[in-house]
Amino acid sequence: MRVLLLTLLVTRCVCQMIMQEAQVTGTGEGRQDASSAPQPPPPNLVLLLADDLGYGDLRISGHPTSRTPVIDKLARESRFFTQHYVTSPVCSPSRASVLTGRLQVRNGVYPGTFVPSSILGLPRSETTIAALLKSKGYRTMIAGKWHLGVGREGEYLPTHYGFDHYLGLPYSHDMCPCLTCFPGPLPCHDTCWDHQVSCPLYSNNTIIEQPVDLLSLTHRLVKAAITFIADAATSGEPFFLYFPFLHIHHPQFAPEKFAGQSARGTVGDSLYELDWAVGQVVEALRHHNLLSNTLLWFSSDNGPSLSRHERGGCAGLLRCGKGTTMEGGVRVPAFVHWPTRISPGSSDGLVSAVDFLPTVASLSGLSTSGLTLDGVDISPLLWDPLAVSPRRYMPIYPESPTPTEGPFAVTNGTYKAHFYTKGSDLSDSSNFDPLCPGSHRLTKHDPPLLFNLHRDPGERYDLSADPEKSELLRDFTAWREEHMRGMTWDIPRTQLQDPLAQPCCTSPSCTPFPKCCDCPTSSPSAAPQPAKPDTSLNAITAHTSSLSCIEREKRKERHDKWLIFFTQFI
Repeated sequence: MRVLLLTLLVTRCVCQMIMQEAQVTGTGEGRQDASSAPQPPPPNLVLLLADDLGYGDLRISGHPTSRTPVIDKLARESRFFTQHYVTSPVCSPSRASVLTGRLQVRNGVYPGTFVPSSILGLPRSETTIAALLKSKGYRTMIAGKWHLGVGREGEYLPTHYGFDHYLGLPYSHDMCPCLTCFPGPLPCHDTCWDHQVSCPLYSNNTIIEQPVDLLSLTHRLVKAAITFIADAATSGEPFFLYFPFLHIHHPQFAPEKFAGQSARGTVGDSLYELDWAVGQVVEALRHHNLLSNTLLWFSSDNGPSLSRHERGGCAGLLRCGKGTTMEGGVRVPAFVHWPTRISPGSSDGLVSAVDFLPTVASLSGLSTSGLTLDGVDISPLLWDPLAVSPRRYMPIYPESPTPTEGPFAVTNGTYKAHFYTKGSDLSDSSNFDPLCPGSHRLTKHDPPLLFNLHRDPGERYDLSADPEKSELLRDFTAWREEHMRGMTWDIPRTQLQDPLAQPCCTSPSCTPFPKCCDCPTSSPSAAPQPAKPDTSLNAITAHTSSLSCIEREKRKERHDKWLIFFTQFI
């Protein structure tokens, strides 16, 4: 008995010692001090934003001839949002909301979009997700289309909004003369803006090519993005890559590798190159063992342009398209991929592009307490597809909003009420649907048109006359009125223009303008030549303004620098 008691006593003492050691070191089963627990590293962030990609454009969304195997596979492995809304049916205001978490009327990015001669841009006082992440030690880069302003001296370019690096075009490539879109004699299929300066390619604040070579553009953007990922992997620092593609905006373009490879024609070819580019980014993440700790968010800036008919996008079963507040103009495909955290599946929860900033801020441990945001943290829907969305309502603003009219429509995810409708020729001037073309003038609806989006996503059957829906309409009206009372409007910033404010590789005072703005040795139609470039990020670092080449010596210096920059991305 004494031996048994002694054995039990020794065992108890040993167990106590083990438990105490576990509590101190955190290596056993004992309770660990939360403050000393190792924190998971902040996620890397990749935002892939397609241009004019409609709800029905992807193969996974039902388009029978689109070739999007990479995007489809990624979507199947992600949380796919079936009811994802942008804040505007055109791109500049929509992009402003993505980056700031605020509706476009708060920051003045309306009416319409910025153009090459715009002298203003997104207010410098706006806090972007890039700036927030950079303050937390993230590396940041944008590769692609900016479209939030340039300014006379480049004061509205991305490097002033928290991006360490920028390679891309400052606006849509149709806002320039159309030169070469496909190899060989194939035309660009659009007249574009022939009396503007040629499309410039920026590296940070410097024009390195004007006109840009569209046939090699996507390849160079991908190469810069992959280099950025590789450098971030080497440094061990978290990063934010914003990749706003130019595909599938008109005029569609594609190099030899993709031209003629889709049964869908030219728009299918450009979509196929977009799919390839997404695959290259994903493969780079996988190669550097970063995929498991990278949140990848894919979406589109607005609905599809229908004015190019079979060469345009596809809204699928949704009504109208770009330029309108009908579903086809503002409801777009979206999914979020994070292999170790998000299980595959779809969510019918109401979400918006304006929710990107607060959601990412929450996941990255960033405080937004000092910001006035319109977005909400939708991360509960990332973990549970059946969770109730934190977003109760979504206001749908038109292309050219006014404080008097406010949001044209409001949705709660199940129903949508249209207080005003207005067509747009971006949805095709000959559209058979009377609410879609520009000939449908501004029309007020009292009572508002009401559609059940779960049962009628095409918005065909108006329920406003149903007595059982009267209370629902009152709720929509009350929420909209309260929203309008609480909204702060900034002055509209897109309409102030000066032709000499257009980006110019040489000098805006040169002659004959605007042709003289082309870089001295640019050859936009030539195929890229093989090279062994330096792929470090120093290759896209610039320190001078593109508008400073006035004297002959400075022009020669600009010419030499352009040659150096250009060879880095061929």
